[in-house]
Amino acid sequence: MNIHIATDHAGFALKETLLAYVRDELGHTVHDHGAYAYDEHDDYPPFMAAVAQEVAKDASARGIILGGSGQGEAMVANRTRGVRAAVYYGGPFDIVRLSREHNDANILSLGARFLSEEDAKTAVRMWLGTDFSHEERHRRRIAQIDAV
Repeated sequence: MNIHIATDHAGFALKETLLAYVRDELGHTVHDHGAYAYDEHDDYPPFMAAVAQEVAKDASARGIILGGSGQGEAMVANRTRGVRAAVYYGGPFDIVRLSREHNDANILSLGARFLSEEDAKTAVRMWLGTDFSHEERHRRRIAQIDAV
C-alpha cells in the first residue's frame, strides 16, 4: 500500500521512526512529504495539504500526519474533498479501529506530544490493518459526508 506521511516540527522525531517502521517492518511503500529537517518555526498546513492531495488522488492510498495534538493537522487535511482524517492522541485503541471500520478514514492524524513511540506504532499498525466494514449504514453516511 502507498502511505503518504508528513509532519511539522512537533512530530518530526516520531515521523522519522514511523516512516522506517511502516516501510521496513510493515512492508508498505512510504512517501515522505516533509518536514525533512527539524525547524521549530515551520508551519504544518503545507505538509498536511500535500498528503491530503495525494490521498485524494488515489483511493487505495492512505496518509499518516503528525503534529503536536493532531487536531490542526486533521483540520487541514479534511478540507480536501475525499479525505477523511481521524485524530488519535491516546486513549482506547478502539478509536483507531472504528475510524477505519465505520468511517473509512484514509488519513490518521497523530498527536505526537501525547503518544509514546510504542503507542504510535500500535495505532498505525492497527489502523493500516483494519478494513472498512462496507456496511450499508456506513457507506450511506460517508456518501453524506462527501456530499457536504
